[in-house]
Amino acid sequence: MKTPNLITLALLGTLASGAALAGESQGRVLVLLSSENQLALKDGKQYPTGYYLNEFGVPADQLLKAGYELVLVTPRGNAPSMDKTSLDPMYFGGDAAEMQRIQKVVAGIAGIDDSLSLQEVLAGDLDQYGGLLIPGGHAPLIDLANNPQVGALLQHFHQAGKPTAAICHGPIALLSAQADPQGYEAALARGERPAARDWTYQGYRMTIFSEPEEVQFESSLKGDKIRYYPGQAMSAAGGELQYAEAWKPNVVVDRELITGQNPFSDHALAKTLINKLQARD
Repeated sequence: MKTPNLITLALLGTLASGAALAGESQGRVLVLLSSENQLALKDGKQYPTGYYLNEFGVPADQLLKAGYELVLVTPRGNAPSMDKTSLDPMYFGGDAAEMQRIQKVVAGIAGIDDSLSLQEVLAGDLDQYGGLLIPGGHAPLIDLANNPQVGALLQHFHQAGKPTAAICHGPIALLSAQADPQGYEAALARGERPAARDWTYQGYRMTIFSEPEEVQFESSLKGDKIRYYPGQAMSAAGGELQYAEAWKPNVVVDRELITGQNPFSDHALAKTLINKLQARD
């Protein structure tokens, strides 16, 4: 009878050890979201927006399952808004139950109702974060593409070689990592094709929501237009844009930068980010 007891004890010890390891944090990942929820269109009208549920929730879910702690930051330190049009099973393989599960995952993330502000994060210890995630939705066009504080944050991750992942419209935030992001955006809104100055990601291969995809989105605006196309803005700044067919998953990796083209790139982007994070551990 002693042998089975010893085996049982050994198995229990192994299980306990495994459970302890499973409970250990693999590190912290910073998630940058917009503070805003009203996108100004060309004619001055406002379009209600926010983050896309799957572009935030799917990578967040996979990061949490992999043992990473998520820390949410917005420019103003407020609760980020969800784009209501993203609450659609279409973005979850047609699975409404999966959509609802991801919605619960997002609702349970610490800071979802009161995130840190960029000022607070920049004043703290940036070395504590192993990577950066920037979900999409049109909201990043409002306050992440033209924000020197976003630029400072991006510079940290770039200089440290830490993974920076952005999906759909999220990569537009990369434009903040230049000498005058506000002037650059203003020129874009005037219909110009300005040259970026000292852009951190000059010459990087990347992707973003494509022009054919944006044109299809605009067809829902009843004749209204967005102020500029993100892909054109990134290309003019010096990015090497790489696109797949519209609405097909596409993830482009160049050095520490990981970019996804559209909402359907969510799973691939999350997997790529986690692999890069684990490779640094």
